[in-house]
Amino acid sequence: MVLYVDSSALLKRYVREHDSEAAIELMNTDPVLATCRITELEVRRNLARLLDNPKAEVAKRQFLEDLDAFALVAVDATTCNHAARIAEQTLCRSLDALHIGAALRSGTTTTLLTFDVRQAQAARSTGLAVVGT
Repeated sequence: MVLYVDSSALLKRYVREHDSEAAIELMNTDPVLATCRITELEVRRNLARLLDNPKAEVAKRQFLEDLDAFALVAVDATTCNHAARIAEQTLCRSLDALHIGAALRSGTTTTLLTFDVRQAQAARSTGLAVVGT
């Protein structure tokens, strides 16, 4: 099984938020974690936004180290085409559609870990299994 970790879930590993413990526990249960490069952008932005500088730098270093262990799904033409179809069908936000498209490319046994309710609804409508929300 593959657990595709969305930015909303991965951020909870570095910033104490509601459901942080649940997110960390779910990530610890799966040996194969996947995400895409968009996650790097979203998590780094939010670390800088939510944490003061010394804590943000420490969290960023830990995040980048952790990211090396993830299977990274390419945000290429195929993923973007999947995402465009998903966005048309579900009217979800663009970045959510990209994450869903990347999760679908991760394989048929992939589960999406997200704490974004709208993204979870859109993902379920594509047939993707979802945990977290």
